[in-house]
Amino acid sequence: MSTLFSPLQLRSLSLKNRIFLSPMQQYSALDGIPGKWHLVHLGSRAVGGAALILTECTAISPEAMCTPNDVGIWTEDQINAWKNITNFVHEQNAKIGVQLWHAGGKASTTHPNDGFTPLSIENGGWIPKSSSATPINYHQPKAMTLEDIKKVIEDFAQSAKNAVEAGFDTIELHAAHGYLLHQFYSALINKRTDEYGGSFENRIRLLIEVVDAIRTVIPSEMPLLLRLSAIDYSNSPDAWLLEDSIRLAPILKAHGVDFVTASGGGFVHVNPNIVKPSYQLPLATAIKETIEIPVGAVGMIIDAKQANEIIENGQADAVVIAREYLRNPYFALHAALELEENPNIPWQYKRGFN
Repeated sequence: MSTLFSPLQLRSLSLKNRIFLSPMQQYSALDGIPGKWHLVHLGSRAVGGAALILTECTAISPEAMCTPNDVGIWTEDQINAWKNITNFVHEQNAKIGVQLWHAGGKASTTHPNDGFTPLSIENGGWIPKSSSATPINYHQPKAMTLEDIKKVIEDFAQSAKNAVEAGFDTIELHAAHGYLLHQFYSALINKRTDEYGGSFENRIRLLIEVVDAIRTVIPSEMPLLLRLSAIDYSNSPDAWLLEDSIRLAPILKAHGVDFVTASGGGFVHVNPNIVKPSYQLPLATAIKETIEIPVGAVGMIIDAKQANEIIENGQADAVVIAREYLRNPYFALHAALELEENPNIPWQYKRGFN
């Protein structure tokens, strides 16, 4: 058996291979309710052989959304709609996790087709809030009060409970890509002078409190995943560095995080000259080598041999695939055939693979 298709165990969650569908926003929901598009988008990748399907960023409250077309999980209608999707994914012998998220200072943005620019109050927008009143990508957020922070923690916990009700197998906490939790732990944005700002310990405080709140309300056997911007890709002296992520990783593990996907960036444009296959893999490997915690690799993982070598060489424990899955919903089935595995092709599609 190729290592890419070896099973992976996270607490009580048994995954049939090491291929995950990466969360990718679809901007196709109304009132935060996932619809037919989301069923087909996520369901087809489950049919296509991925072991773990991760939803797009899923807002924990109305003000947590980036655009009015994001999905959420704070109402009964949203929970019931997610149940249709989790049930279908389970029927395909795959597992599914929800990525819980708060956009923070990047909230209140127009749809990408309308320019992806700040959405005004007059046009249905709201006031984005962040760790500080630091401008982020043309947004001018307000600094959160301590009461705002308390509500965020409560909203994450309630959304985690909702995710269990909706039938999700696991939860991934989105703490990357310039969104709220990243806005707290990176000093590029966090200019607070209270217990949530200044020192490393203070800047990671909200992240750890959210982890603790989620871990308290979900079943002990359910794994908790986390996506981290392991590096800010900035030359500023305030930038979050890989060394900071290596320092953070054992703290996350001690508080009940079972798996870390190491990505990067979120506040500045990544230099296109460094973007190449597996370009973010060293981030995951560095964390994995520092602490015994399973890690996921992202960043232009585009073919079966590349993915298998990552697992075979012990550089990561899973590959979390994004854009290649937009091009090919059946990536895992094709990868299995290329690696001379015996994929479990749905009987309805077997004629196409003979």
